[in-house]
Order: sequence, then C-alpha cells, then structure tokens
Amino acid sequence: MVAVMVSRRRRDSGRALNRRPSFRDPSPRILVVCEGIVTEPQYIEAFCREERNKLVDVEIDARGGSPKTLVERAALRKREIEREAERLRDENLRYDEVWCVFDIDQHPKVADARQQARDNGIYLAISNPCFELWLLLHFSDQTAHIERKAAASLLRKYLRSYKKHVPYELLREGYSSAVHRAQKLERMHIEIQSEGGNPSTGVFHLTERISEFGLTSRSRK
Repeated sequence: MVAVMVSRRRRDSGRALNRRPSFRDPSPRILVVCEGIVTEPQYIEAFCREERNKLVDVEIDARGGSPKTLVERAALRKREIEREAERLRDENLRYDEVWCVFDIDQHPKVADARQQARDNGIYLAISNPCFELWLLLHFSDQTAHIERKAAASLLRKYLRSYKKHVPYELLREGYSSAVHRAQKLERMHIEIQSEGGNPSTGVFHLTERISEFGLTSRSRK
C-alpha cells in the first residue's frame, strides 16, 4: 500500500506472526476506510473505545479521488489481507466486513461507487452533505436541505470549540437520538424515492454494527 493509506488502529499488532490460532474469533473483524483525515476517524475510534470493540481497524485514505476510487482501494486492501491470512494460515487476520466512509458533498456522483461496493462486498456509510450532519443529529433534528458550511455552523452552536476536532465526550449522550433521527431521515427518503438525498447519513449502520459486537454491548445482555 502507498504510505498515505495510514492505519490508525492496528489493534492486533502485538500478535506474534508465528502463532497460528486454531480457532476463529467469533466477533467480526472490521476495516473502516475513511476519506476524511480528522473528523471521521476521530469519532469512529472514540466510539470503538466506548463500545470496547478492539476488532476495528480505521484507515485513512488521503489520496483523494472519487468515491469509486476509495472503494477500489478498500477492496484492494481487503484482498491484500486475505492473501496475507492465507499465506500465514491465520484466519483471524481476515476482515469480515469492510466499510467506506465518505461525503456526497464533494462527490455528487456516487452510483459507480455503490456498484463497485456491491461487486466487492463492501459496505458504505455515506453522509449527504457531510459527516457533520451525523454529529449534528446528536443534538437536534435536521430534515431540511442543508449545505456543508451551514451544517458546520449549526454544529458549533452545540460544540463551540468544534474545528474538525471531535469532542466525543460531548456527543456520547446524544448517540441514541442521532441513530433515531438518522433512521427517520432514511425512511423519509425511501418514502419519497430519494434514497441518499440531502439530508441523510448512513453512519449509524456502521456504528450500530460496531456496537453490536463490542464488549459494552455484550455486557448488557
């Protein structure tokens, strides 16, 4: 991989390569590839810590390009790990799920990315117009069309110090509300046949998956 595909969380880096576990960890191992350099990985990593899920790797692809290109790079990364797992005969290295996180704001044409994702078994967490919408939903409803700058401006009403840094401790309590609001937006767009329209975000699909297999979730059962 090119150096700009930077792993932010190599949680299993301490495992000795000469060990060959005889069993497969029952919890899914997830790779998240982010287009954003700061906001998205900061939030996702903090959420993983909250849910005590150590089987999530967050990688940043800062090379730019289209959503389709991002998905292609994620698919390449997935295949690389699969070859490594086969070479080392270690099934625990494989990713059970690979996700791409990106905004529609800068990339209005995402049909090719969706098709590329389907072809490669990759999940998408897309925000329209931007990831800030997902953060905003932790505090309030947003059903009207909104632009990136307006979303960031509204967010600063709740997070006064927000400048791409994500103070997760101030978002934590609003998570369930954010999921509920995002689900309502998704249903709204399905009903009016504008799936993925503005405003909408699929980030909750990823976070709910992370939560489902985190230790915090399991401890509640």
